[in-house]
Amino acid sequence: MPLLLASTSRYRRELLDRLRLPFHVARPDVDEATLPDEGPAALAVRLARLKAAAIAAHHPESWVIGADQVAEVDGQAIGKPGHRDAAIAQLSAMSGRAIRFHTALCLLRETPSADGAAPASSLHEASDVTTVRFRALSPEEIERYVDAEQPFDCAGSFKSEGLGITLFEAIDSQDPTALIGLPLIALSRLLREAGFHLP
Repeated sequence: MPLLLASTSRYRRELLDRLRLPFHVARPDVDEATLPDEGPAALAVRLARLKAAAIAAHHPESWVIGADQVAEVDGQAIGKPGHRDAAIAQLSAMSGRAIRFHTALCLLRETPSADGAAPASSLHEASDVTTVRFRALSPEEIERYVDAEQPFDCAGSFKSEGLGITLFEAIDSQDPTALIGLPLIALSRLLREAGFHLP
């Protein structure tokens, strides 16, 4: 069955490669702005659905994976820093604290109707919450880390699969891959439900 990853994130692509299924990558064009009164968990779920739907609309009969991750600090969503100063500010705000990361996953297929009616949708979803407990970080440690790894395209300003692991005291999660952006335990379950054979 055709499988598409609605993301150009190299981290998600590398994770999906682990499942040894053939897939293609497509860039979803969606507005990622937070809606009024939308919490971080709801934002992650909505964006995962939007990304999958944006690609599924152009690829009928294909299964599309949409995923999104939102970090939560004091009940507010924080995203990718984009540049050095923002990354330093994010890590400074998280120093010595426990931060929640909401990772949402959507597996979607649109099947066109023969009579011209709206397409039928097959939808499978999952969510993961990971709590990261940061060490008390000095300004020098934060700057050294940001300059070494430049995590400007990562929610929370770190790469847990790299040097970012040194910033933590502990990670509490059901799925270690969720923090990188694509929870493979949940995705494997959704793919099996959709008829894919794993392993």
